[in-house]
Amino acid sequence: MAEVPVNIEPDSGFCSSPEVVQAIQKVIAELIGTYFLIFAGCCSVVLNNAEKTKGTVTFPGVCLVWGFSVTIMVYSLAHVSGAHFNPAVTITFALYRHFPLKLVPFYIIAQVLGSILASGTLYLLFEIDDNSYFGTKPAGTPIQSFIFEIITSCLLMFVVSAVSTDNRAIGKLGGIAVGMTITVDVFIAGPVSGASMNPARTFGPALVLHVYSGFWAYVVGPLVGALLGATCYNLIRYTDKPLREIGTSSKIFKIASSRPSFR
Repeated sequence: MAEVPVNIEPDSGFCSSPEVVQAIQKVIAELIGTYFLIFAGCCSVVLNNAEKTKGTVTFPGVCLVWGFSVTIMVYSLAHVSGAHFNPAVTITFALYRHFPLKLVPFYIIAQVLGSILASGTLYLLFEIDDNSYFGTKPAGTPIQSFIFEIITSCLLMFVVSAVSTDNRAIGKLGGIAVGMTITVDVFIAGPVSGASMNPARTFGPALVLHVYSGFWAYVVGPLVGALLGATCYNLIRYTDKPLREIGTSSKIFKIASSRPSFR
């Protein structure tokens, strides 16, 4: 008796779709990246300000820790999730159609959860007081911090847009450029606003330690700044063509190329 072939239907479960699996991987990568970024950066703040370890990291050291942490996480996870680690970046990318709108809520949840977990870890490891508080709160007025957050977030998003959305940029150096931008931003805004540039970075410590001073400035400021930064870069984006093609089509470059070379 001949055997009747049996057609085995592939599993049509929720996680069987490659698209769903990739989306889950992206969200997990955002959670992991945000966790280590917030843990490393905030830990340097605690170590520099806590009574027993005061001054061991120094303020320039804190700036470098934030910048290096971003660079490390970008090179580790950008190929998986895009390495946002920041709701303001995610929302801005989605508004400019560089990121699927349907993933925005999941990315934001992962980023906020990563910040909360990192803050909780630091809370368990150290005795946190007013001096060693690792969240962000205004050193002056909330308006002053709000303006600083807009400016620094604008610069950050301007650089992120340049290295991640323009194919004429040198993509391999993108992580270094973003990390250096974070370092500069923390140098100039750290003593004033804490240089958050990231609603998730502020939300985690605020929730764990119940400190909400000027909280609105650290949510609205980065969002406004990120939108301004992306808008500014898009205004100067000439074309998506490579630089050599722009040169051959530009009258200025044609005139320059027709002149005799003195080399």
